[in-house]
Amino acid sequence: MRKIINSPDNVVAEMMEGYISAYGKYYEKHPEVNGVILKKKRKDKVALVIGGGSGHEPMFSGFVGKGLADAAACGNIFASPDPNTIYETAKAVEQGKGVLFVYGCYAGDNLNFDMGEEFLNDEGIPTGHVRVWDDVASAPKDRMEDRRGIAGDVFVVKVAGAACDAGLSLEEVTRVTEKARDNTKTIGVATAPAQLPGIDKPIFELPEGEIEYGMGLHGERGVLRTTWQDADVLVEKMYEQIMEDANLKAGDEVCVLVNGLGSTTITELAIAYRKVKKLLDRDGIKVHDTDLNSYCTSQEMGGFSITLFKLDEELKTYYDMPCYCPFYAKGELTGARAETGKPGYDEDAVSGHTCAADGDGALSAEEPEFDENDTAAAEIVRSREGVLTELNAADARNMLLYIADKIIAKKPYLTEIDSAIGDGDHGIGMAGGMQKAKKKLLKMEGEENVYAVFEAAGKAMLLSMGGASGVIFGSLYLAGAKGMEPKSALTAEDLAEMERKSLAAIQERGKAKVGDKTMVDALVPAVEVMEGCFDQGILDMLKAAEAAAAQGVEDTKKYQARFGRAKSLMERAVGYQDAGATSVWLILQGMREFVEDKM
Repeated sequence: MRKIINSPDNVVAEMMEGYISAYGKYYEKHPEVNGVILKKKRKDKVALVIGGGSGHEPMFSGFVGKGLADAAACGNIFASPDPNTIYETAKAVEQGKGVLFVYGCYAGDNLNFDMGEEFLNDEGIPTGHVRVWDDVASAPKDRMEDRRGIAGDVFVVKVAGAACDAGLSLEEVTRVTEKARDNTKTIGVATAPAQLPGIDKPIFELPEGEIEYGMGLHGERGVLRTTWQDADVLVEKMYEQIMEDANLKAGDEVCVLVNGLGSTTITELAIAYRKVKKLLDRDGIKVHDTDLNSYCTSQEMGGFSITLFKLDEELKTYYDMPCYCPFYAKGELTGARAETGKPGYDEDAVSGHTCAADGDGALSAEEPEFDENDTAAAEIVRSREGVLTELNAADARNMLLYIADKIIAKKPYLTEIDSAIGDGDHGIGMAGGMQKAKKKLLKMEGEENVYAVFEAAGKAMLLSMGGASGVIFGSLYLAGAKGMEPKSALTAEDLAEMERKSLAAIQERGKAKVGDKTMVDALVPAVEVMEGCFDQGILDMLKAAEAAAAQGVEDTKKYQARFGRAKSLMERAVGYQDAGATSVWLILQGMREFVEDKM
């Protein structure tokens, strides 16, 4: 499939440049990160910051506007923004009343927005968050917090923006927004796959005459693959599943969104709504407002979703408040032309932002996620020939450079594994993070503290990758080294202790355990054997850890997924190995190869 792009590495940066150029009277770009900032925003109120992966346009950047969000933190295609982007974007619009974050409930977004909040809280800035989980097909009702956020983002952002502009406190804004979220239910189907820019095949394959029922926004599989059905049959099935979950009854009032996923026409959306309206009329449910549009897309994926937003008098008040942005408007279109000099609007430009998380300054989000032209292998130098018995700082630096090159070379392999049950971006994300780590490590020649080497590489990955992988794999290097007393060399015992600390931090933040089909399935057994045999020396310890991780990868084929894109697949995820666990195994393999001098 041909896409109207230049280099696939620059898609997000060039999209952002064009978007800001087109709508410059409303927006400006954050000077350091991929954040879209509203120019003329209400003063003296809670700031609303939304965000998520790019590729879903106009969500999220297209929902910054009057009565909507003050800013959007934008990640790479289908990947959450990194913590630094979230932090910097929020700092640009915070006005002393706190910040509310609204975003879809995905592992990567949850981890990165949590860390962005921590950065703000460390500076005394109060924050709150509402994770949208409207997808009724992605988890049962008793596991509501495992559900994905899809097109219901539209209603939740609309209400949150109105509540913020009304001057409510952070606590009240959060309460109203949670209420909107809990009254929003969505289900979607895909009729054709999407394709990521720069990838030579679709995220999934859909045979002629079949559809994916319960599809998410990232090209991940639906909960059921079924045969093609007429619109009325399909809509009735979707409607009934929403009604089972929504607690709607005769006399209730709703707003309806029939959302296209990227390549679906208004004609098709209107045909679908025709049946939805008949079913609502049959059940005595009133329609307050309707939208037929493509607000939450997935590149050119075919298909649509149905969202019902149940109103009460409070929610209706906030929904009916006027709002405007170039892609979405309600009420009077007073924002159709930029206003100047109006009381209550801040005309100050965004300026002077630094990253408190990294004393060396933020990594520029203008850099491509993965630069295909920047894959030259680093020159690897070891302190001695043969097997190493300890890792000094120079060896650790060269080992991590070697691992970075190894992961970059494995990008197609990791992409293929992730595409089977995910959205296919794991290989790109890992390769991009390793490129950033390489750039940092190459500047650290002469560093004498071995822990500083691991910490710098981990921080570079965490602040640049986005998605769940950025926080998790950044922590693999960073968490075990952070706060340690400087040391010139690591013994086997030191390395085992460091990995145990990293594992504890990863599990504390991600909550995954063995059997959840994550990188933890490879890391836990590897750390356990490292702790049990470090007295045999680094090489034997790493051999045992590599073997344990390999078995952990194999074991993931037996599990259903509890986290990430694949969690909604349930038993359909069985038989496929986890991409994150595979990366852990490759990293440990790279450690062993470097120590053994068998690169």
